[in-house]
Amino acid sequence: MPIPPTPPADATAPRTPRPARRSVLAAMAAALPAAGLPLMPARASAAPAAGALPGGGDLGPNVLVFDPGTPGIQGKLDEIFKRQESAQFGDGRYALLFKPGTYSGLNAQLGFYTSIAGLGLSPDDTTILGDVTVDAGWFHGNATQNFWRSAENLALRPVNGTNRWAVAQAAPFRRMHVKGGLNLAPDGYGWASGGYIADSRIDGTVSPYSQQQWYTRDSSVGGWAGAVWNMVFSGVEGAPAQSFPDPPYTTLDTTPVSREKPFLYLDGADYKVFLPEKRAHARGTTWGNGTPRGESLPLDRFYVAKPGVDAATLNAALAQGLHLLLTPGIYHVDRPLAVQRANTVVLGLGYATLVPDNGVTAMKVADVDGVRLAGFLIDAGPVNSATLLEIGPEAASADHAGNPTTVQDVFLRIGGAGPGKATTSMVINSNHTIVDHTWVWRADHGDGVGWETNRADYGVRVNGDDVLMTGLFVEHFNKYDVEWRGERGRTVFFQNEKAYDAPNQAAVQNGSTKGYAAYKIADEVATHEAWGLGSYCYYNVDPTIRQDHGFEAPGTPGVRLHNLLVVSLGGKGQYEHVINGIGAPTSGTSTVPSTVSSYP
Repeated sequence: MPIPPTPPADATAPRTPRPARRSVLAAMAAALPAAGLPLMPARASAAPAAGALPGGGDLGPNVLVFDPGTPGIQGKLDEIFKRQESAQFGDGRYALLFKPGTYSGLNAQLGFYTSIAGLGLSPDDTTILGDVTVDAGWFHGNATQNFWRSAENLALRPVNGTNRWAVAQAAPFRRMHVKGGLNLAPDGYGWASGGYIADSRIDGTVSPYSQQQWYTRDSSVGGWAGAVWNMVFSGVEGAPAQSFPDPPYTTLDTTPVSREKPFLYLDGADYKVFLPEKRAHARGTTWGNGTPRGESLPLDRFYVAKPGVDAATLNAALAQGLHLLLTPGIYHVDRPLAVQRANTVVLGLGYATLVPDNGVTAMKVADVDGVRLAGFLIDAGPVNSATLLEIGPEAASADHAGNPTTVQDVFLRIGGAGPGKATTSMVINSNHTIVDHTWVWRADHGDGVGWETNRADYGVRVNGDDVLMTGLFVEHFNKYDVEWRGERGRTVFFQNEKAYDAPNQAAVQNGSTKGYAAYKIADEVATHEAWGLGSYCYYNVDPTIRQDHGFEAPGTPGVRLHNLLVVSLGGKGQYEHVINGIGAPTSGTSTVPSTVSSYP
């Protein structure tokens, strides 16, 4: 993601970006050994009935569980970070879990595929007198590739008063309490590209500095200092007032519908998974006023999966009525994981990764109520998959308004770790589905990257009605990045880059239209609404490519889009308009966005 260069500490104006993300060293893609560090196991479950798969069990070797008396915590954190700091396409996957209590003098630096979380019901149950840090020393101060890491359910008291969280995509900061400020840029205020905060409280000021876009949902901040291109807030106490495009703040007083991500916690000595309840018109955190509201599931109702288990076993567990807890690692599946029962939970730890073999779809969800998918990565295989993730079958029609399916911190990748192909990455057919933070990425760097090598025509296709997206990141697809056919869809925050590697204008020509829109609402749609949408182009293979518009929508009164922008990065390609034939063209090497505040 190209990012404006270093601004002074008080700067907020857009600047000229550096060149786009470049391929990392080949060594970054090398497989790394497992940690081999000791685990504090979960309490064993009762023996299963004859022929049944067991629920519960230990969490595997790549989940490290600490308590305040554990010796050498900092050394173990440093060991994991050393392995993962630059392992952008490696095999290592780790979850660092902290039992309730207070931990003094820690600096947990997070590298790739590393999650850190507290094991209390509230973030304040687990306090680190120190920092949870993401910086960019591994990439010379450039944070635009700081993907795939997360922090959840902790309270922090930063050593110098401000915690640094310099991330790019797929790096959620959820259910956190920062007793100080939060800096979203790397050391020296170099380039950064993110990001996402939800259900969190930052007592001090959030300082984005060079972050070009950010989405914050259902949280509380002591202040927000600055913006570059696109800062979006919904349900955030202390958020800046609506002022797009100058400064580019899009602020919704509440989030239309939200239901927080499931999380693992300890009830005494027993592990459980907490399922927060759905909220309408949400504002602020779920945990600030006593015990959060929701349901707890004991671990013995989960099949605790370890890497190496096959898809047939996972499907047998699902058919038996167990939920799935995917411990950190890589799982090859030779058939779709079939989620067919209402209210099933599939929860990943430490960026557990599903790889579909032989062109299958990695996961298919039936048209049932209340499925919760959270915390895992789907990585396309070398044989083309028609889809990677399917929510509901074609022609799904059930009403799920009271108990929707939620997809949270589920990330999809095509290429980068090796050749991968998928015609469509995510298809949503079920009505009322909520997708809360996803990054759907056709890789622009790494291994197995090329216009046809990691071919992927569509990022997200929405056929269901009343679907809500909060925090939608979709990048680099060969055709439409998002194509929306369902009625009454809503999106709060959208970030996009068009594919860098289009070889020429003909490769992206869409009939008489130059280029495929980043966000396309089908002509027959009567009602749709979205807020805070940005699309950027960087056609570095052929800088003469022209894109008619970033957004395409029918001109009907029920279709309303708010606060849109397009940017040409470094003059590599240009947009003629923002949406349909509306909005000024981008021009030259300027990175000042072209904006439309309201459509129609």
